Amino acid sequence: MTGTPGVAWWLRRAGIAAVTLLTASVLVFGATLLAPGDAAAARLAGQGASPRQIAGLRHSLGLDRPAWERYGSWLWGALHGDLGRSYATGETVSGLIAERAGNSLALGAVAAVLLVPSAVGLGLWAGLRAGRSADRVVSTATLALVSLPEFVIGTVLIQIFAVGTGWLPAVSLPPAGEGPLSQPQILVLPVLTLLSVCLAQNVRLIRAGVTEAVGSDAVRAARLGGVPEHRVVLRWVLPAAVVPAVPVLARYLAYLLGGTLVAETLFGYPGLAAALVNATAARDAPVVLGVSMLVAAVTVTLNLLADAVAAALNPATRRPS
Repeated sequence: MTGTPGVAWWLRRAGIAAVTLLTASVLVFGATLLAPGDAAAARLAGQGASPRQIAGLRHSLGLDRPAWERYGSWLWGALHGDLGRSYATGETVSGLIAERAGNSLALGAVAAVLLVPSAVGLGLWAGLRAGRSADRVVSTATLALVSLPEFVIGTVLIQIFAVGTGWLPAVSLPPAGEGPLSQPQILVLPVLTLLSVCLAQNVRLIRAGVTEAVGSDAVRAARLGGVPEHRVVLRWVLPAAVVPAVPVLARYLAYLLGGTLVAETLFGYPGLAAALVNATAARDAPVVLGVSMLVAAVTVTLNLLADAVAAALNPATRRPS
């Protein structure tokens, strides 16, 4: 019998999530202070600016204020929905994130929609055929994918499908003024690159859960009692295999939806991860903070929902409220 987490459970987890995000903001802001130079020097680099001009820009950007004061101003604004302005371009951080987040969301959402059913389906299919040729093929393929870094897989895909056959573009850059979904072919190679490792890890995890569940006393008793195989799989095997995989799936979904550095960089895709890299190079703290906190919020939210799903599917794992 399943249940759902109560109000006290949600309040406790929401409190933990808030503390986690606050801690993450402090760590990210602290990291921006460790980089040599600042946004004023980076912005005027190569322009022959005098120290006086750099100091003037530093003052106009507020970089001459104490670190604690700058962080406090940013936090107060963020709590009121204002993430500030980019030091490098002067545009609002919210506007930049809105533009780039749509691109990252499109890429991540396509990969996420394919990830969950594929991982569950392949893991279940291989686990129910443990030791047979189908299981060996899936296990070997997933082990190979797990062993290869994303940039290697992405490079191989470019060589095969862009350079070799010319079927797909090597650069995933949407036309000016249009979204990535206007030309779906530019998403194919980045999505395949993202799915390679994510899918392999989750298939192996679910496959292991299925093989363990198949050998359980509950499944053996159900089969001896004449319960149809499809009901055994849906009632006992699948929940037992999916529950431990839910938190891992949530982490991969957060990774996919939060911007994926390797894929975006390799394919020249204009998403959040690329914006974060550019902002870091420019010492653009407001953009670094805004993007990092958005990714952190997505990660925390998905992990919170994953915990709720796992608790609902398996109440024995819940702590008393």
